[in-house]
Amino acid sequence: MTQPLFHALPDGRRIAYRHNPGAGPAAVFLPGYMSDMAGGKATAVFDWAAAQGRECLLLDYSGCGKSEGRFADGTPTRWAEEVVALVGLLSAASVVLIGSSMGGWLMLLAALELRENVHALVGIAAAPDFTDWGYSAQEKAVIAAEGVVRRPLSETYAGDSMPMWQGFWQSGQDNLLLGQTIEIDCPVRLLQGQCDDDVPWDTAPRLAEALRSADVQVTLVKDGDHRLSRDADIALLLRTIAALP
Repeated sequence: MTQPLFHALPDGRRIAYRHNPGAGPAAVFLPGYMSDMAGGKATAVFDWAAAQGRECLLLDYSGCGKSEGRFADGTPTRWAEEVVALVGLLSAASVVLIGSSMGGWLMLLAALELRENVHALVGIAAAPDFTDWGYSAQEKAVIAAEGVVRRPLSETYAGDSMPMWQGFWQSGQDNLLLGQTIEIDCPVRLLQGQCDDDVPWDTAPRLAEALRSADVQVTLVKDGDHRLSRDADIALLLRTIAALP
């Protein structure tokens, strides 16, 4: 894995990224909430792209991984803006956006900005609108009153809690997608585990229905969890990317 580079946005944010030059369309991996470009799926995509001679981009959102900033300042709007800015560094004319969990939401938001520059989308347990369906009325009340709600994390995840800050939650509510036609027309592939404890498995079919594209395929992994990071899951992801039209 190459050492991270840094890209400065006009407001001073310095975003860490890794780039492999090569042929297009470029693969761009978008990690999930509290994740970064050092994860197993991101690394597998980067290594696969390098072996195939494909251009590839990994990045850490501001406040995450190697990027500067505070995690508490992150929002879907802010992080999608960073994705679009980093895609602008690529030499390829088009990109395949690959989004994991929350990254699947950012994938959609970025695609709505990039439009014709998006060759295809691949979602892995994509979680659009999770600020809406993923939190109870009681948790939403805590966010409104205290500015943050924290959930305990299982031993599977690093850290002792997952915070949801009011800024992120409000930005999420301002970027809800599932209740309308999502004006994306490129090929879309959605991978979803049916043993996912974080994203209800029927989110993938709901997203497929909302997308305007006629070329949408949903793959359900019956024993798959939220991460879909087992060797067989990663092999499925790489086959899915390789088989894109």
